[in-house]
Amino acid sequence: MVGLILALDVMDEKKAFEIAEKTAEWINLIKVNYPLVLSAGVDVIKKLSKFKKVIADFKISDIPYTSSLISRMAFENGAFAVICHGFAGSDTLRAVKDVAGEYGGEVYVVTELSSPGGVEFLQKVSNSIAVLAKDIGCDGIIAPATRPERVRELREIVGDLKVICPGVGVQGGRIEDIKELVDYIIVGRSIYLAKDPKKEAKKIYELLK
Repeated sequence: MVGLILALDVMDEKKAFEIAEKTAEWINLIKVNYPLVLSAGVDVIKKLSKFKKVIADFKISDIPYTSSLISRMAFENGAFAVICHGFAGSDTLRAVKDVAGEYGGEVYVVTELSSPGGVEFLQKVSNSIAVLAKDIGCDGIIAPATRPERVRELREIVGDLKVICPGVGVQGGRIEDIKELVDYIIVGRSIYLAKDPKKEAKKIYELLK
């Protein structure tokens, strides 16, 4: 079965906890990004981990040394995985992977963004990024649910690496178009902006069976 990752891109810690608690039964993982971490502090990762394991979506893309510091901060504060950009190059990916290895953590690499701008620059090199992620031994890639044909092509490249797809829901990606190709989908606004987040999470979870 495909797993459901809740993207908690809210900026209020209390609201984040309320949504995490309400939806915990129907999600597999929680993903946090800069909006929540910058407003609530990096220790929010550890606090949310009591509900589900947390992926730190910092889209790490700096020089190896700086990227290793960012990675270490994420893992020391309870993240079980980090997301980084592949365009920063093999040395950065290796640095992040080395830190993850110290904590038994996982590394996921962005190939191209799910937004329209993802085709402007990243798509030109996203296949090469996928190859790099596989060669270095990362745990998986991020591929755009908004472009199912790209998900299919990227899956063929990475083989049995995990494929995680953002873009389902508000951005227009459809579960039925990618369900057979991926390991997890990421859903944010469709759940946390819903009148009843628990009901919405359950509905999406059941579509993934």
